[in-house]
Amino acid sequence: MRVLQAGLCLAKTHLLAPGSVTLKKVLIDSCRTCSSGIFPNERIRNIGISAHIDSGKTTLTERVLYYTGRIAEIHEVKGKDGVGATMDSMELERQRGITIQSAATYTVWKNNNINIIDTPGHVDFTIEVERALRVLDGAVLVLCAVGGVQCQTMTVNRQMKRYNVPFLTFINKLDRMGANPSRALQQMRTKLNHNAAFVSIPIGLEGNMRGIIDLVEERSMYFEGPFGETIRYDEIPADFRAEAADRRQELVECVANADEHLGEMFLEEKIPTNDDLKAAIRRATVQRLFTPVLVGTALKNKGVQPLLDAVLDYPAQPH
Repeated sequence: MRVLQAGLCLAKTHLLAPGSVTLKKVLIDSCRTCSSGIFPNERIRNIGISAHIDSGKTTLTERVLYYTGRIAEIHEVKGKDGVGATMDSMELERQRGITIQSAATYTVWKNNNINIIDTPGHVDFTIEVERALRVLDGAVLVLCAVGGVQCQTMTVNRQMKRYNVPFLTFINKLDRMGANPSRALQQMRTKLNHNAAFVSIPIGLEGNMRGIIDLVEERSMYFEGPFGETIRYDEIPADFRAEAADRRQELVECVANADEHLGEMFLEEKIPTNDDLKAAIRRATVQRLFTPVLVGTALKNKGVQPLLDAVLDYPAQPH
């Protein structure tokens, strides 16, 4: 199918400028060689994971690699087994439990190649974040549900703006005492001046967190198994339906302010389908006019798989 499309493209170009293009060139332009094989551009994502110190970037990357089958078992940052996280390759990183230099890897999720760069959070190593963002097509900004937007978050935000990198936000550590994702979202709007809205909300907080609610698909998700690898979909719990409806309406309004097509539907009082909303979120995210906000807790293995799906659905492909 890919070769056929390339042939059609070749034929069209040939009519316009004979002798200016070859089939080989068309195939090279539409596909790329990745570590995991040859993928068309639309099935490749280059993302960086950036955040303030101790927001859970490396722990999140460890879960991403585990759920996608890249590693066989999970090891924690400064874990009791003494092995350390996969992305902390330097001995000093394992001793201190921090990321010092950016580490790159790849993985495959739902037949899409994702290239990941795990960046440091400390201001001393911020040049590593700068180097990474220069080459990325998208990013995941990780926020701590307790700390919210912190000083290094603002630095990373400025760097993303400088290199025009579209990004998703993942509010992590919802299992911690004092977790408040609504406050973190409000800080994104006031401190970072982003048009942001929840794409998912938690079912319970701190020790009572049981799962998350997907506001786009309008369903609840529970992460079962020893490491949360099995996802069970269910209806939205009765006591969360009112909040889910309000948050979805807020999501539609925020995206409608940034996307012309959804804005027209909103003014005509048409109810967008799930596919309409997802397409509008992607268009607005790629143009940096909207920031989708997802929630979860990487340490407790909840909310990571929906983040991977969002990485495929919303950021830009390589260009």
